[in-house]
Amino acid sequence: MLNDRAKEIVSGAESKMNDALRFLEEDLKTYRVGKANPAIFNGLMVDYYGSPTPVHQVCSISAPDAKTLALQPWEKNMIPKIEKAIMDANLGFTPQNNGEIIRCVVPALTEERRKDLIKKAKATGEQTKVTVRNARRDAFDILKKAQKNEGLSEDIQKEAEDEVQKLTDKNVKAVDEIVAAKEKEILTV
Repeated sequence: MLNDRAKEIVSGAESKMNDALRFLEEDLKTYRVGKANPAIFNGLMVDYYGSPTPVHQVCSISAPDAKTLALQPWEKNMIPKIEKAIMDANLGFTPQNNGEIIRCVVPALTEERRKDLIKKAKATGEQTKVTVRNARRDAFDILKKAQKNEGLSEDIQKEAEDEVQKLTDKNVKAVDEIVAAKEKEILTV
């Protein structure tokens, strides 16, 4: 039975691992995979009266169909600035506007671009696994110090290490599943 200190250490490791998974999922959402996804614009900044502002704070973004993204600025004078931001971000879109709405047609991915995206997704997945394993290592170090300096029993330390290892295995498996799902999505034509 884990005591409060051991539970606190395990919980801290779990929190770091969950944060790493959340970051991976958010990062993979920004990949343009041949179908319209408003999350593609998540990192896009636009000049709003002299200060860089996330594009989703100056317009509404929707996907009226599988191949089109529509951005409707709340102020018409923002249209040229949003178009410039899209072009500068090199997302592979050519924005077109009708004076009220900016439309971006999502082009189909080339085979080379698909391979690049898969490579990038796998690299991000590996980086996430490193982060998960670092959280495990940190938890193990804290548990060893707690046993040495705080009088944590060796049995509780071992039990807590087992819990952290189970969390690590679960999260590494989750990373593999997330990356595999993204790879399948990228390869779907």
